[in-house]
Formats: sequence, C-alpha cells, structure tokens
Amino acid sequence: MPDAVSPGFLMYVLGFLLLLGPLVTIHELGHYLVGRWFGVRADVFSVGFGKELAGWTDKRGTRWKLAALPLGGYVQFAGDMNPASQPDAEWLKLPANERNCCFQAKPLWQRALIVLAGPLANFVFAIGILAAFVLAYGQVVAAPTIGKVEAGSVAAAAGLREGDRIVAIDGARVREFGDISQLVAPHPGEPLDVELIRAGESVSLEIVSARKTERDEFGNEFVRGYLGIGPSETTEGIWRSTRRRRSAANPPAPEARNGRSAPESRSWWRSCCSSRSTT
Repeated sequence: MPDAVSPGFLMYVLGFLLLLGPLVTIHELGHYLVGRWFGVRADVFSVGFGKELAGWTDKRGTRWKLAALPLGGYVQFAGDMNPASQPDAEWLKLPANERNCCFQAKPLWQRALIVLAGPLANFVFAIGILAAFVLAYGQVVAAPTIGKVEAGSVAAAAGLREGDRIVAIDGARVREFGDISQLVAPHPGEPLDVELIRAGESVSLEIVSARKTERDEFGNEFVRGYLGIGPSETTEGIWRSTRRRRSAANPPAPEARNGRSAPESRSWWRSCCSSRSTT
C-alpha cells in the first residue's frame, strides 16, 4: 500500500487563509449589523488588510472594500481613529447629529452588545453549518443488529444470536445500537422484554440483565445493566428533519452518504457515539 502523501506547506497556508478570511468576515459582519441596528455609522468594512483592490461606497456612506492581504478584515465605526477601533478624540467636536452616530456616543449596554455580536455571529454560523450538513447528509449510525454474543453472558443464555435485530426493549423503540445500552444500563438485574427480528420473523424474549460493576474516572463504583452483545459491522443512514425522524427505507452505502469507506464510518460512529463495544 503506498504511503499517504502529506499536503505541502503551501496547501496548509492556503487552507489557513481560506479558513481565516470567512471566519473573520462573519465576525466583523456581526459587529456591523448590530452596530447598524443601534444607529452606529460604519465608515469602512474591509475584507483583508492593506491596499484596496476593489470596493464601493453604499448609500449610508460605508466603504466596502477588498484589500490585498487576506488575513481577516475589520469594520471601522464612526468615531474610531483606526481599524483597531481606538477612539478618536475628534468625535467630540462633531455636530450633534453626526456625534450620535459614533460608537462612543452609545450607551454602555449597546456598545457591549455590539462587541458581543462578533463572536456570537461565529457561534451561530458554526451551528448553521453543522445543522446544514446533518439536514443534507444525515449521520451514519450503527444498526441495532447483533454482531457478537459473549459466551456465558445473559444474552447467550436467553438465546440471542448474531444477526438478530433488536427493535424494542420494554416497549421503547430501538433505532440504533447505542439505544440498547441506554435502555438496558438503568435496569441491572431486572427482567426486560426484548423484541427482535430474526430471519424475517418477529421474536419476543424476556431477559434478566446482568449486574456489571464499573468505576468512573473519579473512582466511584456504579452498577449498570449488561447483556453481553456487540454491534455488527452494519451501518445505516439516519435522516433527521425538524418535522420527523425516520430511518431511510433504502439507505445508501456509508461511503455514498459521507465520503468515508465502511471501516472509516464504523470507527467514526464508535468514537463519537459510544465508548463501549458491548452492552
């Protein structure tokens, strides 16, 4: 197998610039929009620093420009001496109507909100990107199909087999393998009604979960319910919308859903959704 080729230094630099430019632009746009909401005039909104390459002035007097150095950007409000937003003492000499449009003339709570709007815009933008990916591509999860049954476990004693697909536990629907642990763990040593599909037929079993003692990172011991089963290598595409959540009737292959091969998809959901290989 050929060795993986590491991206060159220029690719790292290009990636950094492509990340930094939009990130700072959204940040400064947050400042600008809230400032405009409170009646603060913006003299300049620049994408990048240095010499202006292109730009225009809108009807409010704001100069929108693209600068030569793509290392971020800035918004310069009326009353600022420079792009670093240092106050200019000359703003006090302006006529009253112009002075009221300066950042320094606004109440403290408005100035605080204008400052807060930058990082808040980045936060909301990040949430929007993640939400768009989930809505567009869904997420890959482990199917609730048994891939391993531990010898001597309560699952083996109850007759669970590899290939069984668990659909409900005590009447609660099981959508993915991670749901099994959440439904079993709170009931150590208690009987559970397990509904499953085996070879296309519905089967109901009563299983008394085992009591498994574990220790957390602080040294505290706790007991959880345990069956002794592990997931199969089957993954499924789950699509979630704001109105409903459903399993795709004919889910695409994992590599078609998110560009990863099946082994990569399995390691991805295991690292993100579960720290245990058995439940």
